[in-house]
Order: sequence, then C-alpha cells, then structure tokens
Amino acid sequence: QHRKKTLILSDLLQSGRIESELYSEIANLIKRKNISRFIGVGPAMLRQKHVFSGESMFFGSTKEMLKQLPAISFRDESILIKGARVFGFEQVIQALQQKTHETVLEVNMDALVHNLNFFRSKLNPGVKLMAMVKAFSYGSGSYEIANVLQFHRADYLAVAYADEGVELRKAGIRLPIMVMNPEEQGYEGIFKYGLEPEIYNLRTLELLKNSLKRFGKQEAGEVNIHIKLDTGMHRLGFDEANLHELLQKLSKSGLRVASVFSHLAASDDERHDAFTNRQIETFERMCRQLEQGLGYKFYKHILNTAGITRFAQAQYDMVRLGIGLYGISNLPEEQPFLQHVSTLKSIISQIKRIPEGATIGYNREFKTVRDTQIAIVPVGYADGLSRSLSNGRYSLLVNGEPAPIAGNISMDMCMIDITGIQANEGDEVIIFSPELPITELAKAMHTIPYEVLTGISRRVKRVYYQE
Repeated sequence: QHRKKTLILSDLLQSGRIESELYSEIANLIKRKNISRFIGVGPAMLRQKHVFSGESMFFGSTKEMLKQLPAISFRDESILIKGARVFGFEQVIQALQQKTHETVLEVNMDALVHNLNFFRSKLNPGVKLMAMVKAFSYGSGSYEIANVLQFHRADYLAVAYADEGVELRKAGIRLPIMVMNPEEQGYEGIFKYGLEPEIYNLRTLELLKNSLKRFGKQEAGEVNIHIKLDTGMHRLGFDEANLHELLQKLSKSGLRVASVFSHLAASDDERHDAFTNRQIETFERMCRQLEQGLGYKFYKHILNTAGITRFAQAQYDMVRLGIGLYGISNLPEEQPFLQHVSTLKSIISQIKRIPEGATIGYNREFKTVRDTQIAIVPVGYADGLSRSLSNGRYSLLVNGEPAPIAGNISMDMCMIDITGIQANEGDEVIIFSPELPITELAKAMHTIPYEVLTGISRRVKRVYYQE
C-alpha cells in the first residue's frame, strides 16, 4: 500500500449509538490511523462533518459524490471504500476504475495472498518462506507487493540489486532482505539499510570484507551474508573445491553467515529428477562441511516454486517462492489451485472500417481479404506487447471475443480485427487475464511467463485492488 491513504466511508446505519459520539469516535480513529484524506457520504456524515479534521470532503449521497468524482484527483495512494449496501458504493468503484481508463496492469492482492497461503500450506512446521520480489516483483510493483507480504508474515524477501532493497527500506519494509547481485557501488546502501548480500565467489567476499571498516561495520557478526553454492546449475556460486579457502576467509571476516543456499536447474521436469536429487545430495554434503568449519548453524535453502511441491524432503530451514506467488506454476496438476494475480488491459481508442484489399500498419504486411472493422488500442511493444505477436499471431479479448492483431505492432499501439464483434470506442480490451491466461501469451511469444511479466514497461500504470 502507498503511504497516502484515502478512506471513503458511508453513514454507519443502525449502530444504536448516539450520533455525535459515534462520529467523534470515527474521527479520532481516522486521525490515529494516519488517514491522509477522508471522504464521508450520507446525511449523518454531513451533519457531523465538523468533528473531522485534516483533509476531508462530505457528500449527502452517493449520487452527489459521483457528480464530483471526475474533479477529485487520485494518484499514488491506497483507497479503502466501505459503505452500507443501500449506498451502492459499487458505482463508486466502477467510476474509480474508469478514471484509470488507459493501459493498466491490475494486480489482485487477494489472489497473491491466496497463492502465498497455498504454498505455505505445503511447508513442514517451522520452515521459513523467502518471497522473491526482484525485477519489480516480477513486474507487479515492488513496495505494494512487499508490504502485503510483510503483513502476511513472509520471513524474508529477495531482491536482485541493492537499490531495490534500499527502495523497500525507505518505504517502510522491515523484513530481512537478501540482495542477490550485490555490486560494490551498492555497499553503502547495503550497510546503511541493513540489507544482506549474497556472496557467490571469493572476489565478492574480499570486496565486502574490505568495505566493512570504511562504512563503520567493525563488530563481529554485524553484517549478515548468504553463501551461494553451485551444485549443478553452473551459474553463480562456490564450487565444492572452493569451500576450504572460503572457510579460511570467513573465519576472521566479522561477517555472519545467515544462510547457505543453491538453485535447482530443473525441479519442474521429472526427466531430470535424478540430476535434481544429485544436486540436493551435493548441497547437503557442502552444507555439512561449511557448518563444521564455521562452528555454528545457518539457514539452508535450495527449493524454488516447483521444488516446494516436488521435492518436499529438501525443504530444510527455508524455501524460496517466486513465480508461484504470482499465480503461475510449471506443474499442470498444480495450476488449478493457483489464482492469476495480474490482468493487463487497455481500451479501444478508435474504430475504423477498412475496405477489402487495403493494408494496415507499418511495412504494409497485413492486407485485408474482406471489408474489415479494426480497433486501435493504445498498447504497443514499448509497453511489453511483443512485436513478434503481429499479424494474427495473438488475439486480444474484446467483450469476451477474440480479436486477432492486424498488422505490425507499433511502439505505442496496435490494431485488432473486431469484424463481427459488438464493440464501441472506449470498450475494454484484455491482453491477458484469468480468462486469457498469460501462459497463452507466453506460448505465442515462444517464451516463458517470467519474461512476459518482467517485460511490462514501468510506464504502464499498476492498479492494486483487494476486497
């Protein structure tokens, strides 16, 4: 949630309380909860508006509020709407959604929490959960996602770079944060904001050690680190042959090893289960060696989203939840239990009738074979709609009907064939949603959902909603 908070509240009906006392209590509660702006709706709210301090607005009815709503600015804020059924606040919700009448990525926080709890239910007692919020939380928004995870008691967060972690700290996130790619220029932020760097080779260890005194971190154990092991992924990480030298350098470093971890290369693919089990065996052997050399215990974790389900015997002390948090599983049997978190949608800017034999878009690669009705939609490859989807390789949804992309996708817009579809300018267009899963878009792009989600431009407004 954003730090700016707006509360829209109707009269409280049939409370049995003295009106002046009830609304004075509500006003005091709003003040204590640091609500930035209050909007009261109903005749009692109007009568008692004098008890409310701070930024506030009052309307005698929902109809009056709806008339004024276009003139009220809402930006970078959380809006809580609570009203008695007779006030029909669903009209307010619809009107607020129309205020974001453009290309937006809607993020369903209830679905995110559902997915978090689904995977949490698979954990053995005492096993901690690290949530991956790197790459702008897989395109879904950093602070907003992290704040919900903090509220629902995730144990750790993981980011790719120090600046992502600093941003979260500045926004009030207090959970431990692991930084997976700590760069030397990010050390100041790491030390200042209590972030915990991943160490994957001797060079990064030496750089970090040499920086401790410079940034005033001289007490033993003042900085937590996370040791990455290469057990077969052959990406970042210490090999088994490096462990003796690693232990020597750690012994007088003043650094405390908070966790040791590795990454499974193919946990979702049963064809490679023998290899995965060898990775797990290697990890256990390397951890034993490190534990003996350090003389103290640390968290151990190797499982990613697919591993949580398929290799439950290797949960150890903690697991890392990534793409599954956002409602996507590589396991077909698991997908029905997850809820899609994101919906990418836009609107129809203009509708045109194009005669048979005319061309549409750049390079004239699409020629109509009949009189065609097209819709121009303000979403293009700069927003994350890949140009590879041009010329009918993917269809968007208009009023529940598939509308193929016509012509080449432009930087800021695309054209779709809506011939035979009842549609008007201003109607909603779905790029992906629970009804048109992101996996279908990824398949059409010959890629994976990770790339689709992280490829959605930051210029696309994120809208978060929660019941």
